Amino acid sequence: MGNRLTRIYTRTGDDGSTGLGDGSRVGKDDARVAAFGTVDEANSALGVLLAVPLPADVQALLTTLQHQLFDLGGELCIPGHAAISDGDVATLERQLDHFNADLPVLKEFILPAGGEAAARCHLARTIVRRAEREAVALSRVDAVRPQALQYLNRLSDLLFVLARVLARADGQGEVLWQHSRRHD
Repeated sequence: MGNRLTRIYTRTGDDGSTGLGDGSRVGKDDARVAAFGTVDEANSALGVLLAVPLPADVQALLTTLQHQLFDLGGELCIPGHAAISDGDVATLERQLDHFNADLPVLKEFILPAGGEAAARCHLARTIVRRAEREAVALSRVDAVRPQALQYLNRLSDLLFVLARVLARADGQGEVLWQHSRRHD
């Protein structure tokens, strides 16, 4: 593969537009740009999570997820392009089942805390949820493959489960929401 970026700035976006993967130009506030931009943000949040010590299996999984999110960003950036498959969604479901198997059943809501790694994972989860909302908004005005929406939905679920796993691995444990606390 040759050099893809010979110059970082192009000045072509100075008018508030940006190029899609198919060469067309849209406004930087376009629903498609919001969707793939938030997927990029979610990918960066996984990078922030990967910057702290993690169990080896979680680290390997997160790296795979980063590659898939890059693929998904490409799918959303190129109208009509397909990069996420039914198999990718099924793999997320298998990972969900695997990591959730040893966790106790939740009887209360948990707060997005539980140690540094768990908190970073919760932040990534919420960004993925926003990416899902952006992709759904895009699907209301332009074509989005159902696999992309399913992938984002399962990924946020997986990150929730991983946050629970990481809270336990860190020894912090989960922080339960105290719904009956006093308001003095």
